[in-house]
Amino acid sequence: MNALGIPDPEFMQDEEIAIFNDAVGKFFDQHAPEKRIKQWEEDGQCEREFWNEAGQAGLLGVSVPEEYGGHGGDFRHDMVVVNQTGAHGATGFNASLHNVICVPYIVRHGTEEQKKKWLSKMVSGELVTAIAMSEPGAGSDLQSVSTTALKDGNGYRLNGSKTFISNGQVADFIIVVAKTDPKEGAKGISLICLETEGADGFQRGKKLDKIGLDSSDTSELFFDDVFVPAENVLGGEEGRGFYQLMGELGQERLLIAMGAVGTIERALATTIEYVKQRKAFGKTVWDFQNTQFVLADLKAKSMAAKVFVNDCIARHLKGELDPNTAAAAKYWCTELQGEVVDKCLQFHGGWGYINEYPIAKMFRDSRITRIFGGSNEIMKMLIARGM
Repeated sequence: MNALGIPDPEFMQDEEIAIFNDAVGKFFDQHAPEKRIKQWEEDGQCEREFWNEAGQAGLLGVSVPEEYGGHGGDFRHDMVVVNQTGAHGATGFNASLHNVICVPYIVRHGTEEQKKKWLSKMVSGELVTAIAMSEPGAGSDLQSVSTTALKDGNGYRLNGSKTFISNGQVADFIIVVAKTDPKEGAKGISLICLETEGADGFQRGKKLDKIGLDSSDTSELFFDDVFVPAENVLGGEEGRGFYQLMGELGQERLLIAMGAVGTIERALATTIEYVKQRKAFGKTVWDFQNTQFVLADLKAKSMAAKVFVNDCIARHLKGELDPNTAAAAKYWCTELQGEVVDKCLQFHGGWGYINEYPIAKMFRDSRITRIFGGSNEIMKMLIARGM
């Protein structure tokens, strides 16, 4: 059971999943104590060594097939890592980005040679991944990217800049959205795999100073005539990038919806505990009918959101989750996340605005979920197109 009173779905009740969940929880207990996470927040990023530790413990590339050096798991194993990361407040460790967003591009779209070359290193932690989509002038509209990868001998010259790139400071392997044929619009987009070590002309810009997600490294990246071998075009064929992106965005949006529900549960749990202890006017804050009515309303909405997301996960495990439903999950759950966290903060009074209280961090961290992965305005457009 959980804060919303909803049992784990059947697909998460396998004994093997429970054992893995226990092992991952113990890893975070031992390797990500509060003091270390605080240091990540001060530094603005999770240190590289933690990625190596996570790789050694089997937390990276958990759904990579065994023939490529992976653990042969599935999306449920990815869920365990993501959920435990959130439950321990270790948001600077972008396992969700690495495991659920970046690595699947190689698994599903890479050539046999690319899979053999890179996947085992992503599992071990030797390669930490990032994906570079957004640009200063192009966010949700991926067709408008201006970064180019133009042919030069037996490879390409990569030129342009990217921004809002998670893992930008620590990534050794970056999937870059670029135009190999600027005249062809979406059909001219390719995904270029860049190994950053020794890449002349590649430069990491500053870590961006964000409202929240203090320990999550978000950066600018610059490409000045960076040479990339021809064999680093994902899938080995130009012009497939937009198709590859569209094929993976559904899972990314489901991931965001899952994270939103996780935050909702934690916000409600910490707030219910707080209002039942906090005294005002001679009784607890919980004793006021307004408190009970507001929290009852939030819990009912949140229960519906969790059931919806669980259904989306079940469909996804069967390969049946369509992009419009994934967009609906991302839209609805992140909007609800904003409402729940805001109202929960209100119940904390002035203390809710103090960063040492968990609800304050949740409040700051939650705002971005309505923007990244495609803004919620874009989600509504996608939902409407499917009606």
